[in-house]
Amino acid sequence: MVNIFGKIFGIGGGGLSGSSESVIGIDIGTSAIKVVEIKRKDGKAALETYGAISLGPYAGVEIGRVTNLPIEKITEALTEVIKQSGVTTKSGAMAVPVQSSLIFTIMLPARLEGSGMKSIVETEARKYIPVPMDEVSLDYFVLPHKELSFEEANNPDRVDMGEKTEVLAVAIQNEAVEKLRTLVTSSKLDVSFFEVEIFSAVRANFEHELSLVLLVDFGASRTKLCLVEFGVVKSYHAINRGGADITNSIAQSLAIPFDRAEELKKQFGLYENPVEKDMGNIIKSHIDYIFSETNNVLLGHEKKYGRAVSKIIFTGGGALMKGLREVGSNNFKAEVEVGHPFTKIHTPEFLKKVLETTGPEFAVALGLALRKLQ
Repeated sequence: MVNIFGKIFGIGGGGLSGSSESVIGIDIGTSAIKVVEIKRKDGKAALETYGAISLGPYAGVEIGRVTNLPIEKITEALTEVIKQSGVTTKSGAMAVPVQSSLIFTIMLPARLEGSGMKSIVETEARKYIPVPMDEVSLDYFVLPHKELSFEEANNPDRVDMGEKTEVLAVAIQNEAVEKLRTLVTSSKLDVSFFEVEIFSAVRANFEHELSLVLLVDFGASRTKLCLVEFGVVKSYHAINRGGADITNSIAQSLAIPFDRAEELKKQFGLYENPVEKDMGNIIKSHIDYIFSETNNVLLGHEKKYGRAVSKIIFTGGGALMKGLREVGSNNFKAEVEVGHPFTKIHTPEFLKKVLETTGPEFAVALGLALRKLQ
């Protein structure tokens, strides 16, 4: 039976004590499917193969468009990318899209334990979950306490949490899980667990950061924000704007086909386009909105907990946009870097340059494979 949760909140990164057989991580997004196959070699994870396939053609639309495909079409695309990539294993893990889940924090009285906590968490979770509780699978994790520094303790804007226990809860729609199970069966794969994609992305991008770090995952349909401290996810937020929205605006504003707009976006990004001089401003209007919403999240967290982020990591396919990191560095009062997930595993020397520029796209798939291999 496929495990939905189980160590869902951990970043991992410990010793690879599992099987030396190859494993595959599968990330089914709204515009593409990404797969990464890794294997344990000499005590370290090593890349076997990786690949991606666009879902637009399977929906009869352009590459880069957001899709909502039936299981049959997703199975067809997944089978094809596995074949094209030369994947040799059926053993792996699969991501649960964040749009099929809810991630939220609950404040509870201190020192609750066992069945008492479980009961209270389930009761409190009803306030956050807009569907009947029997339609979701719920799991939770007690967030560790952190001693305040002198500056944090004397921050006048900090909200005093008092003697409280803070709990991070995750609810996944049962219907979404059943669809994934159907996909696993139709694809003839051996998937042992599902994991909400943001946790996989964190595992692939983080090493041993102890301070508060923000992971920004730029997807096709939305941008996902995850605050992580001491290797633990503290909070999650989603901004309903992504790369496909940007491409669509370029296409409409410049009166060009979507696929041409996608091509120009990848070629120039936020840099000046000598032919379409307005394109940079079109993109920047979307990025400004995403960054404004991100700053609101950071400000709210700082006021509540008295802690500011020390670093921001960009990941996901949209993180590769030219000029994005520079604009982010000017916007945020923190170090900004683009994640390089493949540095966590051994890769062939001749692929290092390629993987450095494509790595953020495969963060979720790699994070899944890493957990499976542990």
